Amino acid sequence: MLKEWKNKLFSRFSNDIGIDLGTANTLVYVRGKGIVVNEPSVVAVNQKTGQIVAVGQAAKEMLGRTPAHITAVRPLVDGVISDFEVTEEMLSYLMKRASAYMPKKLLGPRVVVGVPSGVTNVEVRAVRDATKNAGAREVYVIEQPMAGAIGIRLPIHDPVGSMVIDIGGGTTDIAIISLGGVVRSKNLKIAGDRLNADIVSYIRNEFKILIGETTAEQVKIAVGAVVPDEPLETTIRGRDLIAGLPREVVITDSDIREAMSQSIETLVEAAKEILETTPPEIVSDVMRRGLHLVGGGALIKGLDGLLSETLKLPVTIADDPLTAIARGAGIVLEDLERYRSVLLESEDDISASS
Repeated sequence: MLKEWKNKLFSRFSNDIGIDLGTANTLVYVRGKGIVVNEPSVVAVNQKTGQIVAVGQAAKEMLGRTPAHITAVRPLVDGVISDFEVTEEMLSYLMKRASAYMPKKLLGPRVVVGVPSGVTNVEVRAVRDATKNAGAREVYVIEQPMAGAIGIRLPIHDPVGSMVIDIGGGTTDIAIISLGGVVRSKNLKIAGDRLNADIVSYIRNEFKILIGETTAEQVKIAVGAVVPDEPLETTIRGRDLIAGLPREVVITDSDIREAMSQSIETLVEAAKEILETTPPEIVSDVMRRGLHLVGGGALIKGLDGLLSETLKLPVTIADDPLTAIARGAGIVLEDLERYRSVLLESEDDISASS
């Protein structure tokens, strides 16, 4: 009771922020304002001075184009912090940008951060520490598939099964949720970045042309389709591996489909495995209510149809799937007491309960 009163008092003097800390993009939600920041999770660092040169879109444009003393880095790999200091700098920059949309308050903000399912306690602690060091007063951590389910308004507290697949940049999370908890889940390192790497590798092997990660992502968005539909093609430019000179070549949707086929197959098989081990009553719910796709990978052409055909389920792409997790984090902030059970325990919670 005292804790609840204290939280209400503090909330008058601080703002609430939801963060979807993604490998590819980081989104910031401000209570009452919605999503105010959506930037690539990239930071450019000057190696001579140790100074941050750029963050977000400006840093992403530098990928593969920097001089020797400037490095454009992704501080998160497979949804996990790989460079603590750079992540801290990135969060600090993004939270500062978000503060332009918030009223001035005396205390630092309360923050809910989305992380991949199945992260270790050490990884959760790293996220919590980085966010606190970036200026947060209180930090709560939630698994991304749960945040995604909340963001698309699934009845997570009801005794009914819901299936969510969150395809991000570094990881894909498959989860079945019921009664405010995760019944079954699987985390795969197959997501947007892996598909980009598959495209780079395929074009190198088939066309003997070397392209960068950014070009691969552009090709995936332009002509990537997992099932044949209308013919699509695009022109790409890269370095000829034999002559060493620039060359351009036309790439079709069937090339990209072949490049991504193995990774897409692994993703579909993982969803199958989850359903095979799920209690039959919940499978019955999922058959009736369908599977929900969130995250940037949900926009890959034809993926919903392929999953529906293979799993024999209706598949729905969430409205604005890229922002579902950040929206979910925002909804949690609006009623923290109601959603407290879905948050990952902090050390304070564990010590209090023991």
